[in-house]
Amino acid sequence: MGENNTHDLDGVGVWGGGFTGGLVGGIAMGLVLHLGAGQIELLGALIAGPETAVGVGWTVHMILSVLFGLTFAALASRRTVQDLVDSFSDYLVVGLVFGALLGLFAGGFLFPLAMQQAGVAALPLPFLPVPGVAGELVSALLFAIGHLVYGLVLGAVFATVNGIVPGGVSERVPLER
Repeated sequence: MGENNTHDLDGVGVWGGGFTGGLVGGIAMGLVLHLGAGQIELLGALIAGPETAVGVGWTVHMILSVLFGLTFAALASRRTVQDLVDSFSDYLVVGLVFGALLGLFAGGFLFPLAMQQAGVAALPLPFLPVPGVAGELVSALLFAIGHLVYGLVLGAVFATVNGIVPGGVSERVPLER
């Protein structure tokens, strides 16, 4: 990471990149959480009944993904961050860090808050792929991987929307800047 002297961000790219990155990253993360351990259904069950848990879970997850994508855009476009990022891979690193911090925030604050609001003292664990402590570890691991996938995709899409592509692509495809 070095001083950014190769690109400038504009408002359309910043907010478009945050929105699109949040949307695509949310889908990628949602697939990890949904297919890996049914955590999207668990999120929905905290809000609605079991018959609509999957749909509500996906809806809430996607809304949050876009909102956090816009938050990423606001942070990534700050001059202090822009002075540090210069390349596509730099945006991947920033996205991974954002995803990791978001996972800590979601797991340590948002999810417990949602459980408290729903009046749930402990998670119902029949959704876990394996029973017992092993299942809880698998669930936590998939939660962490999901957030890292989100950050990685978010950083990649944000950079691409803003015209920052991997070096190999820019060498093979002429891009107008």
